[in-house]
Amino acid sequence: MGTKPGRYRGGPNPDPEESPLHPSAHRRVWRPGFALDLRLTLGQLRRGHSDPTYHAGADGSVWRTSRTPEGPCTLRVIDRPGTGEIEANAWGPGAEWQLHALPALLGADDDPGALVARHPIVRDAQRRYAGLRMPRSALVLAALVPSILEQKVTTIEARRAFRLLLGKYGEAPPGPAPAGLRVIPDARTWALIPSWDWARAGVDGRRSRTVIEATRVASRLEATTEVPHPEAARLMRLVPGIGVWTAAETMQRSHGDPDALSVGDLHLPKTIGFALAGRAVDDAGMLELLACYGGNRHRAALLIRMSGVKVPRRAPRYAPRPHFTGRTL
Repeated sequence: MGTKPGRYRGGPNPDPEESPLHPSAHRRVWRPGFALDLRLTLGQLRRGHSDPTYHAGADGSVWRTSRTPEGPCTLRVIDRPGTGEIEANAWGPGAEWQLHALPALLGADDDPGALVARHPIVRDAQRRYAGLRMPRSALVLAALVPSILEQKVTTIEARRAFRLLLGKYGEAPPGPAPAGLRVIPDARTWALIPSWDWARAGVDGRRSRTVIEATRVASRLEATTEVPHPEAARLMRLVPGIGVWTAAETMQRSHGDPDALSVGDLHLPKTIGFALAGRAVDDAGMLELLACYGGNRHRAALLIRMSGVKVPRRAPRYAPRPHFTGRTL
């Protein structure tokens, strides 16, 4: 399914003058042939401003670390102004794999035109964010673990846990990566994290067990990138502890699924309801309102969220539990 990494043939940059960042960089220049907003597209993979696998450079570049099937990789991607081209540099054992997968990562498999706007708010956002594509990382466990950590807790708690766990169990990235970046652990490392370090990171037993269950079938989960999206989501939900919401949050990133709506989200139904109907709705109401966007429900929901629609607050916001405040493990 999707763009095949093997179509790219490259290697270490033959001319260091073309890539002054580091002489061992692998390099690829790619012309998308469609409107592409680099930061909007790759930003969907980012888990908050403190994400230790993502860095937005002051020069407009985006840095990402990943653990590919070939090993760790550091990737730097930037627009080449006035050329319509994207330049990517990559380092580490996974560099060639990541450059092979670059088009899919930047939304080459996506079809934004498949969404026909039925509401003015969607139409306006679609026009305003014409460069938004659905990224497809093709790395399932890397998208799944943070989604599990985000189950039924505040975003602050989940992102703190992710940062702390990668700080101790992640790997230093290859190449000239910005300070603070880490490579996400492999399946075996996740499975061997002791219970006390899960607890110190604020991760309860239910979520840590779900991560461990996922690591046991990691190879099968990674293989779901080659099957149709509904089947991939079904297979993901066979893992104990993974439900519709977690599968959708993962599918959006690893598979680039534009229809993977986050049913079960605490805030999303209210946002969709107020945007399209002027009132709060539940999951069933959200599904009804977005039924006209079948095949693109996640894309429609994302555009609505990006539109800046305001939802009246009638209840206190959830606060992180006070005992989850540690900064190191």
